[in-house]
Amino acid sequence: MSDSFDVIVIGGGPGGYPAAIRAAQNGLTVACIDAWRNRDGSPAFGGTCLNAGCIPSKALLESTELYHRARHEFAAHGLQVAGLAADLATMQQRKANIVRQSTQGILALFTAAGVTPLQGRGRLLAGRQVEFTGHDGAQRLLQARHVVLASGSAPTPLPGVPFDGARIVDSWGALEFSEVPRRLCVIGAGVIGLELGSVWRRLGAETVVLEALDQLLPMADGQAAKEAARHFKRLGLDIRLGAKVTAADAGADGVTLRYTDGNGEHSVGADRVVVAIGRRPYTEGLLGADTGVRLDARGCIEVDEHCHTTAAEVWAVGDCVRGPMLAHKAREEGVAVADRIAGRYAEVNYRTIPGVIYTAPEIAWVGQTEEQLRAAGRTLKTGSFPFAASGRARAMAAPAGFCKIIADAGSDEILGVHVIGPLAGELIAEAVLAMEYSASSEDLQRTIHAHPTLAEALHEAALAVDKRAIDALNR
Repeated sequence: MSDSFDVIVIGGGPGGYPAAIRAAQNGLTVACIDAWRNRDGSPAFGGTCLNAGCIPSKALLESTELYHRARHEFAAHGLQVAGLAADLATMQQRKANIVRQSTQGILALFTAAGVTPLQGRGRLLAGRQVEFTGHDGAQRLLQARHVVLASGSAPTPLPGVPFDGARIVDSWGALEFSEVPRRLCVIGAGVIGLELGSVWRRLGAETVVLEALDQLLPMADGQAAKEAARHFKRLGLDIRLGAKVTAADAGADGVTLRYTDGNGEHSVGADRVVVAIGRRPYTEGLLGADTGVRLDARGCIEVDEHCHTTAAEVWAVGDCVRGPMLAHKAREEGVAVADRIAGRYAEVNYRTIPGVIYTAPEIAWVGQTEEQLRAAGRTLKTGSFPFAASGRARAMAAPAGFCKIIADAGSDEILGVHVIGPLAGELIAEAVLAMEYSASSEDLQRTIHAHPTLAEALHEAALAVDKRAIDALNR
């Protein structure tokens, strides 16, 4: 096996493995190094996303949503379910099978593309040398013309609430429970916290969510956040805003969390605690001396707009650099860097990166919120359409939520799209494409949408921007 490559990618998650495949497609010799090991010690490519984040969480969200619907919604369809029970062990096994298929698929893709997979730790040294240490402890010194750093991120710990892997866990631990906690406390009402809270609440856990901020989902449009809060309350999530956790006392009977809010000091008890206050760049052991790669104050690897670091021919993508920590953002950066290395044109449009929360209803957005745009002094026009007025949504018994489009009052260019409702994560793709081409609301108005579909709600929201909606009142 050669010890010299055109490109060495350190990290095999959603930023690293696509970078390796695209570089190989471009005719370059490529190695991809990844250090991930599962709970049983087995190595796997795919990083946090495939092994302990995006994919396993969506598997459990799907299973538990079906269970919730069978309990609370199927009767309205004329479906009587007798003896319904949740088999958590089977759910967990299904999740594990999906993860295994996904991670093994990466190895198959590497083989087809000609990428050399190396499972172990990679450490960048001066002169684009990479020290590779296999899981067996054996070391090799590799040389590259280009190095791509895609080391990802790790859960942010909370002072006073140390992880113990049993009663106090991170997001990975919360996906591995072998029994449903009677009382669950989630610290953090962000994307991860709300998704995990939804999973275990649907299965019967009394769930309290403590959020330090005074506002729920500040990254989302204000109207969508308010709508989401109503449905979380209906699900039974006890969300307490402005709650700053100060300490945790773990004992034989569970964990007692102490927190403060505007009304003073409080405590709450739980059998399990999930700390989901965010993630931080993971660069531990990544950089040797004199590499020339700099980190910023947050611990992110410094890069320019093209993902080039402060060292010659060393690049960095994904969660370990600036910008939102999203798998699809990492993927596009990885592919773009691989194309730039090969001398091809590449671009990542950071203004059109969608966000999705896979709760029920789903929440998705692209572009800016109405609050952000008005604070910037923009003159706007907006249009909304409720799913309650959508024939397809009513037929699905999923009438919650709405589509909202924000356009510039003068040029009519779409500046933001916000969806809360059924399959919002799928519907937002049309909005991303529209904004990628600087479309106007009129462009969407004049685009024919099949009937009956959920996508018609986006069409009607575009019509509502100019008060021309057909299937809803124009206000």
